[in-house]
Amino acid sequence: MPTIYDCSQPDELLTGTRLARQALGRGELAVIPTDTVYGVAADAFNAAAVQRLLDAKGRGRQQPPPVLIGALDALDALAAEVPVEARQLAHAFWPGGLTMVLKAQPSLVWDLGETHGTVALRMPNQKLALELLGETGPLAVSSANKTGLPAAKTAADAADMLGESIAVYLDAGPAGADYADRADSGASESSTIVDLTGIDEGAGVRILRQGVISVEQLRAVIGDVLKTDEQTAEQTADVEAAVETGAADEAVAEDAAAEDPAKAGEPDAG
Repeated sequence: MPTIYDCSQPDELLTGTRLARQALGRGELAVIPTDTVYGVAADAFNAAAVQRLLDAKGRGRQQPPPVLIGALDALDALAAEVPVEARQLAHAFWPGGLTMVLKAQPSLVWDLGETHGTVALRMPNQKLALELLGETGPLAVSSANKTGLPAAKTAADAADMLGESIAVYLDAGPAGADYADRADSGASESSTIVDLTGIDEGAGVRILRQGVISVEQLRAVIGDVLKTDEQTAEQTADVEAAVETGAADEAVAEDAAAEDPAKAGEPDAG
C-alpha cells in the first residue's frame, strides 16, 4: 500500500506537499483533494505525465482530463476566447464545483488527448489544492478512480483503486462536504461541466454533465443563454425540420422545372 500523507498533521503536510511537488515535476502522479472528489493530478504541460494519468485510470485519449487552475488570470492564459458568460460564471462559482469547456489557446505546448482544440478549466474551492496549484501551475486532474468505478471521496478510497500507479497521496479528509445538500437528485458528485465553445454560433451554453452546481444556479447567472437537454433537442429538431422543408421545396422546384424548363432557376419573389 502506498504512503498516504495526513495533511491535518503539520509535519505530514509539509512532507507530503513537498514530495507531491517533486513527483509532479518529475512527470509522476499525485492524488490531491478537491472540493468535490479526490483527483489524480499530472503536469498539464508534460504529455508523458498526462498519458500516465490516462493509463492509471484505464481511459483513452478520447477522454482528456480537465485542467485545474489556481488563479483567475490563468483563464485568459489558457483559453483563446473568454466570452462574457464565462466571466460571469467564474465570478459566481469559482473557486468551486464548475468546469467550463472553452476554446484553447492554440499556442499552448501541451497534449491532453483528443480535445479538438478545447480545454476544460476549473478552479477548485479547496485550500490545499489551491496552494499546490499556486506552486506547480496548471495541473491536469481527473477524478481519482478507475474508469467505471465511483469517484473517490477519500484518499484511502483512491489508494485502493489506483495503488502504486500514484507517487504521492495527500489526505485532507472527506471531499464533497460543502455540496452534500446542493447536488441535484441523480446528479454527479463531481463538478458540473458546461460547454461555452458554441456561443458565437448561437448554440448557447450547454450542460455536458450535471453535478454539484444546479441548472437553477447556472440560469440565475446567465439566464436563457443556458440550454438544457430538452431545449437542445428542440433546437436540433427545428434545424432538421428546416432542412427537410428546404429539401422538399427543392424537390418541388425540380419537378416544376422538369414540366416547364422556363421556370428553372427562377428567383423567389420574397
